[in-house]
Amino acid sequence: MVLGLSPALAEDLPKLRAAMLASGTVNWEITTIKANALDKTNGFEMAVQDYADNGATRVAFEGGEADTMVADWIWVAYQRAAGKDYVFIPYSRAVGGLVVKDDSPVKTLGDLKGQKIGIAGGPLDKSWLILRAYATKKHGMDLARETEQVFAAPPLIFKSALSGETAAAINFWHFLAKMKAKGMRDLVTVADAATELGLDPDTPLLGYVLKGEFVKAHPEVAQGLYKASVAAKELLRTDDKAWEGLRGMMNAADDAEFVALRDGYRAGIPSGKPIDEAAADRFLRLMAELGGEELVGKATTLPEGVFLHLE
Repeated sequence: MVLGLSPALAEDLPKLRAAMLASGTVNWEITTIKANALDKTNGFEMAVQDYADNGATRVAFEGGEADTMVADWIWVAYQRAAGKDYVFIPYSRAVGGLVVKDDSPVKTLGDLKGQKIGIAGGPLDKSWLILRAYATKKHGMDLARETEQVFAAPPLIFKSALSGETAAAINFWHFLAKMKAKGMRDLVTVADAATELGLDPDTPLLGYVLKGEFVKAHPEVAQGLYKASVAAKELLRTDDKAWEGLRGMMNAADDAEFVALRDGYRAGIPSGKPIDEAAADRFLRLMAELGGEELVGKATTLPEGVFLHLE
């Protein structure tokens, strides 16, 4: 770590232009990094550029307006298989699940036959695909054919599930945290489904994406980003006070939602152990089988070099 930086030295630090979703949960980590100068103490300065949606962050990254962004490694594998030298630094393993209301008569997936499931993220949502595979293996059930799916934006899935318009819901992890704080429960978690399918639920799905050429030109910045990210997560994992300045951006309606979001984030912090690339390959093969070329492109097996190995 670079400690006690003088103002002149701080100005000379290499900048990392980060294209970030303005409303994304990654901002909790980014804000922690900036507020505690974890970027500067690790030898770089993070310059955050906010965008309205994920598509815009990708345009900025691919077009050279930004040096990094957040995406899942399946997308990185897709791009590498298409010849683009993109690499992935793990950020979060937080994933969704299938929830029902606390007083719902639904006890197993089989109870959902003929009922509506609300799904955020669309037909290629990875949580939905994993749960489909789990339903087939565990219950001999084709969820896609034996239920009615309602695809919509996360806030709409949130509202329709709470109102009872849908019998169950799959949503992004932070919406699920709020839903459970308001009286819903897990029917099946993606982590449990992944384990049943022989996958590794500890494989981080989301991460920072960098171009290989940037890493070669600025290896110390890539290393610094990894260290700053780890340090921020350790602070957020262990220190409740570190969350006080984040509450305003968390959109928590009450204390219960705030605690659920905080605990959900902590549960998604990667273990830090090396990624099991064989398990990642099994996961990618499953995504290729269920999502096809639209989801994985030509990456039917794990391309070499997806995961950037840093310590």
